[in-house]
Amino acid sequence: MSSHQATTDSELVCVTGANGFIGSWLVHTLLHHHPRYTVHATVFPGSDYSHLLTLHPDAHSRIKIFPADILDAAAISTAISGCSGVFHVASPCTLDDPTDPENSLLRPAVQGTLNVLEAAKRTQARRVVLTSSISAMVPNPNWPPNKPFDEDSWTDVEFCKNWGKWYPVSKTAAEKAAWKFVEQHGGAEVVAVLPSTCLGQLLQKELNASSAVLQKVMRGSRDTQEHHWLGAVHVRDVARAQVLIYETPSAAARYLCTNGIYQFSSFAKILSELYPDFPIYRFPEETQPGLTPCKDAAKRLTDLGFVFTPVEDAVQEAVESLIDKGFLQRIPSHN
Repeated sequence: MSSHQATTDSELVCVTGANGFIGSWLVHTLLHHHPRYTVHATVFPGSDYSHLLTLHPDAHSRIKIFPADILDAAAISTAISGCSGVFHVASPCTLDDPTDPENSLLRPAVQGTLNVLEAAKRTQARRVVLTSSISAMVPNPNWPPNKPFDEDSWTDVEFCKNWGKWYPVSKTAAEKAAWKFVEQHGGAEVVAVLPSTCLGQLLQKELNASSAVLQKVMRGSRDTQEHHWLGAVHVRDVARAQVLIYETPSAAARYLCTNGIYQFSSFAKILSELYPDFPIYRFPEETQPGLTPCKDAAKRLTDLGFVFTPVEDAVQEAVESLIDKGFLQRIPSHN
């Protein structure tokens, strides 16, 4: 059944980067919890999307795959055509320092976002939910001390450039470009979701960047994630938040999506208590100097009635998934 033959009460939405970690969970959420949705799924040409068609018994009839590079404006426009909403998830994400940041990170993030917004305006989509990141909020060395980070914070791009960290530069530039586009050209309503480190079961076959952070900690890494860390969130919660924000007419501006703000050392401590047999490093002091903890950092979301999954559950599902997929060796128990 093509999307055009879908039942009259169904709503057609587009998900860009649909076969990535967050994108896959978003498609899963749209299919399972909201039976009226059918999905135009954009995937990078040549990438594996087979798992998307196993996410729901009706996946074959409710998902239409569009191979489309985010920089190919015509292909993106074709995918968005006829959709009442767009979830823009596609953006290159890497923990490694790129040799060519302009072409590998910045252009796809910024121009890709503009291509989506232009297509959404042209095809009269109602709302675009932009997947931004805490990387568009931190690092921000000028944030007032003792004040928990919130949606008013923006990453200090010059600080990141001097430090050679290009992913935060790309996410900040992309989100700012989106707000500027809306201000200058109007079009669809835009709302941004800013997830912290996403954890949970991998639906896709590849290891994604946030799951790789967990993998490294489980193997004894001493990297403090100093400038990247605010907290963690279940990837399923990110998908649920995206749908909630799409469906809430009053939702506007930015929504931090994290189950609290706390030190990376606290996260490592949670891990080592859950998995005492793994060589997890116990950080001796604060890993994020001056970071103010905050349990209800995502107050804008919880005010909409959103309830977060406990971080412990997200960690356990993520670790079991890494083991199941062969990205982590299970340590034999000594007891």
